[in-house]
Amino acid sequence: MVFRERMHEVIFGTETPAGRFFDILLLWAIVASVMTVVLESVRSIQAEAPEFFYVMEWLFTVLFTFEYLARIISSPHPASYVFSFWGVIDLLAVIPTYAGLLAGGAHYLLAIRTIRLLRVFRILKLGKYLRAAEIIVAALKASSYKITVFLLGVFTVVIVMGTLMYMVEGGGNGFENIPISIYWAIVTITTVGFGDIVPNTPFGKCISSLMMIIGYAIIAVPTGIVTVELGRQNQPTALRTCTSCGNTVNEPDARYCKKCGAKLQ
Repeated sequence: MVFRERMHEVIFGTETPAGRFFDILLLWAIVASVMTVVLESVRSIQAEAPEFFYVMEWLFTVLFTFEYLARIISSPHPASYVFSFWGVIDLLAVIPTYAGLLAGGAHYLLAIRTIRLLRVFRILKLGKYLRAAEIIVAALKASSYKITVFLLGVFTVVIVMGTLMYMVEGGGNGFENIPISIYWAIVTITTVGFGDIVPNTPFGKCISSLMMIIGYAIIAVPTGIVTVELGRQNQPTALRTCTSCGNTVNEPDARYCKKCGAKLQ
């Protein structure tokens, strides 16, 4: 029981020295694993040392497998962790390599190759170790309702303007139907402007100009919404003081001092 609690402090806790060391070690392993996957996709590099990539892939797979099992064992509620977002991400980090062992014939190789590309999801494991990510996620959650209303408004605008452009251009100049016209409206209002569909009529050009101006105004809206919420999340809160070392910059919900690792009262 004591060993399990100690394991939980090291794996899930970030306040203790051992927990910080574990997180840093895992961070470098994740980065190295993702870089290995990226470099392996370059045929000239992979051809030079195929055995190296094979060994490294299994090394990282075994490491992340032990990490995943350790999290399940040390978690107070294993089922909650397994079906949580980070539990699924941790599982996706190890499944692709083991899935490659299940290829029983040549016709499975393409599918297995695709599954193995899911190894890049290991980069998502970085999120749980970045404190700034918690602030960003909290800000996005707080602004989700406003952003949803905003997106519904944008969706309405592109449908109306796309349909109007279809009527103006008369089905010519690439505006063959309403869905294609809506695609043009999305490309234009986001200021991407691929140029694969261009209006030729004077009225159509006027609509395009209006869409471009609206696009600049629209870009600023979600940025402002999220920025306001980020400001609220970064507002100073009451910090906790460690009685052992006197450190006064511990977070309000911290259980251990980030300086000496002592348990906070």
